[in-house]
Amino acid sequence: MVSLIIWLVLGFLAGYLAKLILPGRDSGGLILTTILGILGAVVGGFIGKYFLGYPMISSFDNIGNNIPSFISSIIGAIVVLAVYRLANGRSLSR
Repeated sequence: MVSLIIWLVLGFLAGYLAKLILPGRDSGGLILTTILGILGAVVGGFIGKYFLGYPMISSFDNIGNNIPSFISSIIGAIVVLAVYRLANGRSLSR
C-alpha cells in the first residue's frame, strides 16, 4: 500500500514538472496531472530502461540510483502531455 502511495506522489510530481516545463491550460487539475505523470513515468521508464540502459525504480531505499529514472519519467510525462494536447486539438504552448 505504501508503494502505491509513493508511485502516486511521484506520478503527480512528474506530471506537475511536465506542466511547468510545457505550460498551458488543461482541464482536469490534480487528477489529470497525476494520470499524465504516471503514464509519463511508464513511458519514460520504458524508454530509459530499454533504450538508454537506466535502471527501473524498484525500491526507494537508495534515491541516488533512481535520479536517472525520475528524469526519464519527467521527459515521458512531457511527451504524454504533448500527445494529450495534440489529441485534444490544442497547441503545445499557451
